[in-house]
Amino acid sequence: MQQVIRCLALSGIVISGFTSVVAEDAPARDTSRGNAMIARYFEAQTAKIATASLSKYQSKEDWEKDKAKHREHLFEMLSLDPLPEKTPLHSEIVGTVEHDDIVVERVHFQSRPGLYVTGNFYRPKEQTGPLPAILYVCGHGRVKKGDISYGNKTHYQHHGAWFARNGYVCLTIDTLQLGEIEGMHHGTYRHGRWWWNSRGYTPAGVEAWNCIRSLDYLQTRSEVDGERLGVTGRSGGGAYSWWIAALDERIKCAVPVAGITNLQNHVVDGCVEGHCDCMYMVNTYRWDYAQVAALVAPRPLLISNTDKDRIFPLDGVVDVYSKVRRIYELYDKRDHIGLQITEGPHKDTQELRIHAFHWFNKFLKGEDPLIETAAVKFFEPEQLRVFEELPKDELNTTIDDMFVATAVLPNAADVRVSNCPTAGYCKKLTETCFRGWPTKDEVSIHQTVGSPTVEAIHDGVHLSIFDFSPESNIELSLFVLRPADATTDDVKLQVLNVLDEQGWSEFLSEMRVGFAKHFENEVAAAANETSWQSLAKMLKVNSWGMAYVCPRGVGPTAWDQSERKQTHHRRRFMLLGQTLDSMRVWDVRRAIRGLRSISGYEKTPVWCQAEREMSGIALYATLFERSIVKRIDLYDLPVSHKDGPTFLNVLRKTDIPLTVAFAAQRTKVVIYDNDARKWSLPTDIVARHTALQGGLQIRKRP
Repeated sequence: MQQVIRCLALSGIVISGFTSVVAEDAPARDTSRGNAMIARYFEAQTAKIATASLSKYQSKEDWEKDKAKHREHLFEMLSLDPLPEKTPLHSEIVGTVEHDDIVVERVHFQSRPGLYVTGNFYRPKEQTGPLPAILYVCGHGRVKKGDISYGNKTHYQHHGAWFARNGYVCLTIDTLQLGEIEGMHHGTYRHGRWWWNSRGYTPAGVEAWNCIRSLDYLQTRSEVDGERLGVTGRSGGGAYSWWIAALDERIKCAVPVAGITNLQNHVVDGCVEGHCDCMYMVNTYRWDYAQVAALVAPRPLLISNTDKDRIFPLDGVVDVYSKVRRIYELYDKRDHIGLQITEGPHKDTQELRIHAFHWFNKFLKGEDPLIETAAVKFFEPEQLRVFEELPKDELNTTIDDMFVATAVLPNAADVRVSNCPTAGYCKKLTETCFRGWPTKDEVSIHQTVGSPTVEAIHDGVHLSIFDFSPESNIELSLFVLRPADATTDDVKLQVLNVLDEQGWSEFLSEMRVGFAKHFENEVAAAANETSWQSLAKMLKVNSWGMAYVCPRGVGPTAWDQSERKQTHHRRRFMLLGQTLDSMRVWDVRRAIRGLRSISGYEKTPVWCQAEREMSGIALYATLFERSIVKRIDLYDLPVSHKDGPTFLNVLRKTDIPLTVAFAAQRTKVVIYDNDARKWSLPTDIVARHTALQGGLQIRKRP
């Protein structure tokens, strides 16, 4: 019914008084088709990225030529471009605790103003000169009593103690989520903060930055030999070991433990469902994880894992090692990379520690003594606590909203809108937000929709259903209606409706009247005769065509509807350098092109309309297909990407109001919103360009 209201709004008619009819006791939805389709898609995309990872490098010179660029990209994907200013650390030692031959200092510093890092600094009680230092980064080991968090540094204290007892100093730092000040790692995993993707934010970036500043702190200490710095940690700490070792060459030796595996494990095998957001970069450049590891070469690197680890499976760990070893071989440094596999689950075992201690002794001290002492815990959590009272100026708990700066939208007077700037705007978006779209060669395979799979007539309405593939392993349908007594050449206008789940249900309630047998596999609302008659009359009176498309994951291709599966599929897209929304934009772009490829519609004017979550999808599809779409009507369009749609990094570059102005360059944009003030920026931009007068209208919502 809402679609009829929208269509009538297109022609200036407002109607009311209709209601949707909802079927009672509808059967459970069959999502087997969508589940199979998206599984094939994820597998193919993962294989594509994995095949390309590091494969082009055949010499050390080739790798060295690109290494700096790759490191810049990693900084960007870790929310660290531009790199934050290295402000004063304001470090403080708040107390010490001793045991036999070691001293532990309770320390804190600020990696940026208000972003506190709490830690324990372990050192030998007797020391005659600077010693090699280990940065120990912690995994997800919560230590909390009542309302007091003692930080995961207390859970992993036995590592720092071992290093101090064996001729090292060691700084063990809390992480953002499980530290004394409890921040957040689970934005997309649990809390629906999809704007993290749009902002290009990941808590992995905060952890990486805290590690960088930890090295700065270590180099201020007289007890530390600043040229002999190593890093280790397990699980989450293993991942952070990778970040700092890849980013900062002050790390001379690294032992990440249970912190890396390949994209196949994460995306296809489902390990992503067991990991929070701190384990992942925003994969803008579509890397497999061996490419992160390769940035450590040729410095000494021991990849350490157990053989029964369910969230870092053995096959993926070995795959990463094999690919990275080839880069070390280009340097003729085979002895600088090792793979240690011990028996056991995802657990901090003594066997794992022994090999790490051996590796550091070998490469930071030039020694190879027998490991005789065990790593044991000596202290109660209370003894290692840094803050008796948490600082009131802390930003740890809100750092996700400020760590990555968002784009400042320009004043209307500073914006030039013409063909060239709009093309440049689209190019910037493609390079930053839509790198996961198919390549030009892949696009050429999916140019047209082909012949209809269904043609039927009812009540003077002709239905055609076209199957099309916007890219490999994605199969969608385009539903096209026209007056039965008109040929395709007679149709004066094609209106493409981009449907969400509610829109699909409303569309089905209309199709149930005369075309039920062609939709019999779909669960839907009961037939809506009133809405159908209005639609049929509108088509006949106006000689219009009405087309409908459900992007992937909607309607016929909907996959598992459980909240958990919906969440982790969206996270899988990010690991592939995409978002679900960005690929839905691609689907709509190909639907627009497909509609134009139907015989008789090659020159028919195309309008587009969408509402709710699909309004932003349709806007961006229109921006990129501005030579085809003459008008777009948008209902409930969010005023910012913080509310959707979600595209990687988009808030770092732009926001929806500016995109509306650029879309209005060649397309009439009609936004239905009762608060026109929200759209003052694009309205002012359009008003300043005579070529765009009338290109944007803000109307009351019908």
